[in-house]
Amino acid sequence: MASVSASCLRFHPLLLHSNQPAQGSFKLVSVSWPKSWFPSLKATRFRVSCAAKPETVQKVCDIVRKQLVLSPETLLTPETKFSELGADSLDTVEIVMGLEEEFNISVEEDSSQNITTVKEAADLIEKLVQKKAEAGA
Repeated sequence: MASVSASCLRFHPLLLHSNQPAQGSFKLVSVSWPKSWFPSLKATRFRVSCAAKPETVQKVCDIVRKQLVLSPETLLTPETKFSELGADSLDTVEIVMGLEEEFNISVEEDSSQNITTVKEAADLIEKLVQKKAEAGA
């Protein structure tokens, strides 16, 4: 039996017996296995994408739209790259600063340099907000 959640993917193959099931957290994973291991699944391949909450993605889109002075007609999706919108490195820094202010978080410089899409920004925000909540608990 396989079960999927937003932060963890667990496999319990029928043919393999182990005291500790394999566990992991993935942003994106593509897996292939013999059908006999998971007879309840119809396909032998599937893809899991752990994405940020829709409201987080929307807030990121709103901040990007504001920082880059985009028209309401400009389509923004999670896959939208800042560079496709005409953003340079300074614009990206301003976007990150806007995200920090909106979500009351602090983004490390190394992490901010890796943000190139709306989805990457939203996923990082989710991670930092969760980390902050766990530290405060």
